[in-house]
Amino acid sequence: MVEIIEFETQQTTIEGLALIRMKQVIEDRGTVREFYRASAFEAAGIPLPAFQQVNVTQTNPGAIRGMHGESMVKLIAIAHGTAWGAWVDARPESPTRGAVFQTALEPGVQIIVPEGVCNGFQSTGETPTQYVYCFTQEWVPGMTGVAITPLDPALGIDWPVPVDTEDRARISEKDLAAPTLAEVLARG
Repeated sequence: MVEIIEFETQQTTIEGLALIRMKQVIEDRGTVREFYRASAFEAAGIPLPAFQQVNVTQTNPGAIRGMHGESMVKLIAIAHGTAWGAWVDARPESPTRGAVFQTALEPGVQIIVPEGVCNGFQSTGETPTQYVYCFTQEWVPGMTGVAITPLDPALGIDWPVPVDTEDRARISEKDLAAPTLAEVLARG
């Protein structure tokens, strides 16, 4: 038996942030997922610049990474495992500034993240999550961007696994010390 899941996109509460379900063919041997097909993105009105760097992180269950909004477009996806993803619009001129979008992530689901939109996730499930980042610029230390602490209650993010703020295996000191959304918005 063969099941085909077609490519589809869904707009979110954040301008320019799109949830994408890639075409998948599921059969007895397993699954083939398209990771990127330029013509499908273009037909959906999502033209992507050329990627300059691709990273894969492996994150242990319950750990959080983010919220980081660098000056680059990102295409993110799950290669293995599951995660809870969250995004915050921190762009000064955006009509959806301060908006938050969150959703469950699994293989086959991708998100296109505009420049300046903060991206974060928590690994869920029993095994580590492999999270793929495609960047339109090479990442360099100190590059222009914004960060927001992922545990800011004002974000209303429903992290599924409780986080011990003293446990560096769950959240980094850098992410804990990042400013709140209110502090970022006050900067103008």
